Amino acid sequence: MTATTQTVREIALEQPTAIRVFEQFGIDYCCGGRKPLAEACAAGNLEIAAVIAALEAAEKKPGTELDNWTDRSLESLSSHIVAKHHAYVKSELPRLAQLAQKVVNRHGSTKPELPLIATALMHLDEELTQHLAKEEEVLFPYITRLEQSLSNGTPKPHSCFGTVSNPIAMMTQEHDAAGTLLAEIRRLSGNFTTPPDACPTFHAFYDGLREFEQDLHQHIHLENNIYFPRAIELEKSVS
Repeated sequence: MTATTQTVREIALEQPTAIRVFEQFGIDYCCGGRKPLAEACAAGNLEIAAVIAALEAAEKKPGTELDNWTDRSLESLSSHIVAKHHAYVKSELPRLAQLAQKVVNRHGSTKPELPLIATALMHLDEELTQHLAKEEEVLFPYITRLEQSLSNGTPKPHSCFGTVSNPIAMMTQEHDAAGTLLAEIRRLSGNFTTPPDACPTFHAFYDGLREFEQDLHQHIHLENNIYFPRAIELEKSVS
């Protein structure tokens, strides 16, 4: 039974199938996941009994198990993040930018929110391009070496940033910034709701934005709630 006083983050960690439920109800389980479930439901004007019922149903439903990364190696988790989520960001953002330009050119004069969405998407692209590079080139390799040091009984690897908590704090702040931009895109788009006269490209654009948001939430959840806390604890155990 899910406790209403548990945070959304805690529930997502204990029950990976909860992620799909939180996505369904629009509950933030990554950047804003430290709110108790009752508070998150109240903020979204959601009936908490309905959310709890959906969580319990998802847990019992066969064939919906998601990978539980809490006891896998950090190297395997970072490899998964890069292969699945980083690769998705790199391929999907250029596609969304092209769709944004098309819908702005066709509908921007009558729907003033579209140029604003396109601008926010451009800023998101800039933020994430730099963010992913820092993780792939600096932070993830260091954490992998840290994990190998513990396994091999060798000294902690040298870093240019002191404790691993320093770059992790920066990455978390950048996650928050990306989440803020996505929330603004969701607001401007009316929760990705296309108007009655929307063309197929318009539908494809909003559908793509919705899917991108869902993937980024899962991406940030893995890093903020699993990978980063485990890396901080790992560093403490390496001499």
